[in-house]
Amino acid sequence: MNLINLENITKVFAEQKIFDRASFSLQEGEKIGVIGINGTGKTTLLKLLAGLEEPDEGTVTTANHAVIRYLPQHPEFDPGMSSLECVLAGNVTEENRWTIESDAKAMMTRLGIRDFGQPAGQLSGGEKKRLALISVLLSPADILLLDEPTNHLDNGMSDWLEDYLKKRRGALVMVTHDRYFLDSVTSRIVEIDRGSIYSYQTNYSGFLEQKTQRREMAEASERKRQSILRVELEWIRRGARARSTKQKAHIQRYEELKDRQAPAQDARLEISSVSSRLGKTTVELEHICKSYGDKKLIDDFSYIFLKGDRVGFIGPNGCGKSTLMKIIAGIVPQDSGQVIVGQTVRMGYYAQETVSDGEDGRDGGIDVSYMDPSQRVIDYVKDIAEYIRTADGTVSASAMLEQFLFPPEKQYSPIGKLSGGEKKRLNLLRVLFASPNVILLDEPTNNLDIATLTVLEDYLDRFDGIVVTVSHDRYFLDRTMKRIFAFEEGGRLRQYEGGYTDYAARKAAEREDEEAETGSAPGKAKAPDGEKGKRPRGARKVKFTYKEQKDYETIEAELAELEDRIAALDGEMEASARDFVRLNQLAEEKQEAEALLEEKMERWMFLEEKAARIEAGEMEEETDV
Repeated sequence: MNLINLENITKVFAEQKIFDRASFSLQEGEKIGVIGINGTGKTTLLKLLAGLEEPDEGTVTTANHAVIRYLPQHPEFDPGMSSLECVLAGNVTEENRWTIESDAKAMMTRLGIRDFGQPAGQLSGGEKKRLALISVLLSPADILLLDEPTNHLDNGMSDWLEDYLKKRRGALVMVTHDRYFLDSVTSRIVEIDRGSIYSYQTNYSGFLEQKTQRREMAEASERKRQSILRVELEWIRRGARARSTKQKAHIQRYEELKDRQAPAQDARLEISSVSSRLGKTTVELEHICKSYGDKKLIDDFSYIFLKGDRVGFIGPNGCGKSTLMKIIAGIVPQDSGQVIVGQTVRMGYYAQETVSDGEDGRDGGIDVSYMDPSQRVIDYVKDIAEYIRTADGTVSASAMLEQFLFPPEKQYSPIGKLSGGEKKRLNLLRVLFASPNVILLDEPTNNLDIATLTVLEDYLDRFDGIVVTVSHDRYFLDRTMKRIFAFEEGGRLRQYEGGYTDYAARKAAEREDEEAETGSAPGKAKAPDGEKGKRPRGARKVKFTYKEQKDYETIEAELAELEDRIAALDGEMEASARDFVRLNQLAEEKQEAEALLEEKMERWMFLEEKAARIEAGEMEEETDV
């Protein structure tokens, strides 16, 4: 059943056309992920669906019975309301008060809000976002509209939300840059690009494959057009006379081919490595301790950062990750221990939040993302340098801004007119424009679009300096980090080699060992004395990799879709028996679908076999990480 329908909508802000006769529909039970470059209209789309914005042209039709709940990107509450009151506002009736209040407190505790009476005026932006998320989830609704729901959630909270949304039956439209989250939760991806809305009936991984295929087809068509155009141009140059009908048609064909537009190329953010030389001494942390009141955040942490290091810090919200980054940057002093910084070290600090107007944003010699809303975009970058030397030569501030998807007309606009994501992208450029050789990234994936994140990850691949990050983005950690430090109880940090998936696998193995030793695993009998924790030396239980687990969850649905597609093609081929051109096209499509089905069947058989081995508790040879 159709819940919301947008038809031929046009929306303009200032001089920018956000949507140009775009259309969109939402069906009952659909789970849609909205992606696109920052500033293209993702939040605007959610507001149109929620009825908070009206299109300049076109119509928005919503089913009469549909109940909609909307999570804004930056929620605000009455400063005098308690945390619990913020969550319950609009949700409580006399009939459901007891149940709702109990559920609210359970969710608040799960998402790290334990002081139910704390006034909203004392809460951080992240805490307000979590309260707003809880309020939305508590409400019975046919449609959830979530704008960046995973921002300010730690890994455990993201896992909980992911599981909650997968099990929920209602329709969902969300904007998020968490690629693992998109892959797991969504059944359809909607991309906003140049005022249009494109739909892909798949999750994020499938979207990447389909978009690549469509781009390749468009490029092949353009190559064919250019080839024909060259032949036609030669014919025109030979002095063809337009006397006969046939010759006139020939010339008209040439004109039509010449006027046809080439496929638009995606704007691509490109960054050349711009680091400065790093000497023998880098950054050394010796016995760092830091507490706030009675809470010990960091207890005796020591580490020497090596050239080329890629280190990620993870842990629950409030454990001290950002504080440690600020200690490394020299912004916050440690209680004891020392930070040794080499003479050649140039730090670039990408802060989690920009500093508001009027505050001091330049503490300790490092710019902490101060942004004056009235300052022009280009001047914000020129404050660092007018030109920068890159691997490709000298590049001006204006040229670098263009590479960061800020066209010339936007470069002379005040910063205050940028979207939140565009401000984050601009700040990232400013950090990299300073040619650092040690980059500190505090939650870089919050509010940065996927296109920017992808190129940032490629940039970090080529960057020969040190990268230190705090992030809850599992994909980003897997993609860029080689070592993880996890915050544990009492401010202790524990080191794990590899990315986030390696860390999670090691933690799971440790829990299994602990359960086997104590006999505490649910549904398992306690191991006999002398047998506790025993397993073959150099062996471990068979288990799915992260990718295999994802494939196992979706492959049966994919097989069913392919079988339905092949059956539909058979029907179309029967109906097109006399149209030989169309029949050939359908035959090719069927051949491709059958080949893909065979490939998927082989994968399904492999996964089913492995699932049976996992259920039987089989062991396999263990390899070192």
